[in-house]
Amino acid sequence: MAGKNAEKKTRQMETIKKVLHYLGKYRIFLVFSVLLATISVALTLYIPKLTGYAVDYIVGKGAVDFPGVLRVMFQIGVCTLVTALAQWLMNVCNNKMTYQVVRDIRNEAFRKIEILPLKYIDRHPYGEVVSRVIADVDQFADGLLMGFTQFFTGVATIVGTFGFMLSVNVGITFVVVLITPVSFLVANFIAKRTFAMFKLQSEIRGEQTGLVEEMIGNQKVVQTFGQGEKVTERFDEINERLQSSSLRATFFSSITNPATRFVNSLVYTGVGIAGAFGVLKGALTVGQLSSFLSYANQYTKPFNEISGVVTELQNAIACARRIFELIEEEPQPPEPDDAVDLEEIRGNVKAENVSFSYVADRPLIEGFCLDVNPGQRIAVVGPTGCGKTTLINLLMRFYDVDEGRISVDGVDIRKMTRKSLRAGYGMVLQDTWLKTGTIRDNITMGKPDATEEEIIEAAKASHIHSFIMRLPQGYDTWITEDGGNISQGQKQLLCIARVMLCTPPMLILDEATSSIDTRTEVRIQNAFAKLMEGRTTFIVAHRLSTIREADRILVMKDGKIIEQGTHESLLAQNGFYTHLYQSQWSQNG
Repeated sequence: MAGKNAEKKTRQMETIKKVLHYLGKYRIFLVFSVLLATISVALTLYIPKLTGYAVDYIVGKGAVDFPGVLRVMFQIGVCTLVTALAQWLMNVCNNKMTYQVVRDIRNEAFRKIEILPLKYIDRHPYGEVVSRVIADVDQFADGLLMGFTQFFTGVATIVGTFGFMLSVNVGITFVVVLITPVSFLVANFIAKRTFAMFKLQSEIRGEQTGLVEEMIGNQKVVQTFGQGEKVTERFDEINERLQSSSLRATFFSSITNPATRFVNSLVYTGVGIAGAFGVLKGALTVGQLSSFLSYANQYTKPFNEISGVVTELQNAIACARRIFELIEEEPQPPEPDDAVDLEEIRGNVKAENVSFSYVADRPLIEGFCLDVNPGQRIAVVGPTGCGKTTLINLLMRFYDVDEGRISVDGVDIRKMTRKSLRAGYGMVLQDTWLKTGTIRDNITMGKPDATEEEIIEAAKASHIHSFIMRLPQGYDTWITEDGGNISQGQKQLLCIARVMLCTPPMLILDEATSSIDTRTEVRIQNAFAKLMEGRTTFIVAHRLSTIREADRILVMKDGKIIEQGTHESLLAQNGFYTHLYQSQWSQNG
């Protein structure tokens, strides 16, 4: 148990050090914040002393020193104005510092997502990653802002009040000091229990965000298969856990205020009793006792605020830890300093004894060899799970091979820049993706400087131009990520137009016409035939009728090439390919 607590403390300290590292860039705001907090507290604490003077100027009925009272009132007014200005400037500094730190963390988190290996994205729910970048950073910002706003002021108030009380009466100050440790004990008791609870709350919130995003994005599928009730039950279960963890975290954080108020009352009572005896003995004036009671109230008040801040900071640290876990996640292997930038790609692709697995103890591709000459059309077929998509992932270097090498024009793809490798491929996938923007933005994604003529030519080649021209703003029509009112087939045609515009030296077509009607598919296949001329092309197909013209067909099973050849030669072998082909014809018949 002691070991676990020590480990927790170590992790908390590491997280705090990381936060301080981000704050280091904005230390000037931190210095000004502390300085302004000191000025604000000093003047706030000077006001009770002035009030005490004013009380002493009122000696009795008909014996009031009005000039003295007016002078003190003027001084109190000046102090109040300067305090208000200092607090406003302090809040400006705190806000500036906090939100610049939050901006830096979000930027770094987003940049990390861009360079994370694909396996991380594949293994984590999208909503959970979104929760870390959005919700956790917001929670962290709230805690950090409260820390800056109240923590410095609170500490300065305690130290300053202690000094003013000593200047008034040492004995009564000693009474206050004796009761003070009770506040620290209460704060420590609460802080120890809140961190773990807020961390759990943050994790469950991320799980809930992931489920909500997943269900909203796939609502049609959920409703089609009647999974609404089951999904609701799962959501209720997560929500129940979130409610439980939130209640426990809130309970401990909510006892902070009443507990510290109780301690405050003890301090105030102690000062009141000791001060009354002091006045009776003549050791204190009534004005000094009045000042002392104000100081006792102000001395204990920050303990309320600091205890609340500690609770919020525990929440902030828990959220910060989840953010830093994302930021510190191992990125994809860096490119070597001498990485080659391929400019004129001929399209000679070679795989030599390639082995790869997603999970260490479950081999997928073993001893894979392939030699593709420039301009060849290579079709890849096989049953589900045979490694077709995995091969594409390896060619594009979304994943690195475990053993062996893949080369383009004789250069190992691990020794060339990812940007130049991927720029060499034009890829159309079965799963289409459009970004939020105009039709033009989506088509020119791979070639932002394309002319209007080039864009229209690409759209015509992919048979989407006439549809675009029927839209309200034509090529300037705004569409969202899900395509809005654009059909799945039209989305796929836009993705094809994107590739048609780039005219890359190599192509990857993964069921590129799966969502397109038969008549349009024939036209697209003709357009692809022109595009593929002189270009190395990999065609992943389930419908074998679409790959008859391929120069070579690779038949994959269990991560290995079991047959290869042309359509006619494979049929003549009467092997696995023949059975696949015949089964499709019988199904179509």
